[in-house]
Amino acid sequence: MIDDSEKSNKSNNLKQPPLLLASGSPRRHSLLKSLGFLFHVEVSGAEEKETGLAPNDLALANAELKAKEVLERSVRANNAWVIGADTVVCLDGELLGKPTSREEVQTHLKKLSGKTHQVITGMALLSRGKAPLLEATTTSVRFRKLSAEEIAAYSKTAEPMDKAGSYAIQGLGALFVESVEGSYTNVVGFPVETFLRLLQRATGEHPFSWFELP
Repeated sequence: MIDDSEKSNKSNNLKQPPLLLASGSPRRHSLLKSLGFLFHVEVSGAEEKETGLAPNDLALANAELKAKEVLERSVRANNAWVIGADTVVCLDGELLGKPTSREEVQTHLKKLSGKTHQVITGMALLSRGKAPLLEATTTSVRFRKLSAEEIAAYSKTAEPMDKAGSYAIQGLGALFVESVEGSYTNVVGFPVETFLRLLQRATGEHPFSWFELP
């Protein structure tokens, strides 16, 4: 898959390093595109870890696994930085993954109701012959008290079914949120602040310079 981001690139120049996003997430795709970068997308086929690690370590491990799988097999990874990301939702030490049923959506939301949980995204930047760059970002999200009726109604929509924690803050799930402490884009699944810092470390250049007007 090739992103047609030439049309949205802020200065339509090619000074930036080649980028390869190892994710099929439309949310990550949209956030990276909104920054003005040119990039390709190749969905990783890596088998993710689900347990056995602390939430922070799990997110980092899966982000690296996703990027590494694409790095090792894709010809597009030549001279490119491969971006891997993985987001987990944690409440009092318990991981709330992607739901497999409407009933699980309701179980997750009942647990999150009236409480503060953490959203952790691990991000990995990998390039052949270079040391991997890894960083995790944590955001605290507080839900207001939810009624049984609205939990049931939300569970009948398609929105929560592919989301860790069973909600989308950028969608209808925003109705549940009382406050956010930390990066909002992290909760969406792609902390742009972390990505830009890692890319600056990777290249030794300031990203602003790639978008200078003529």
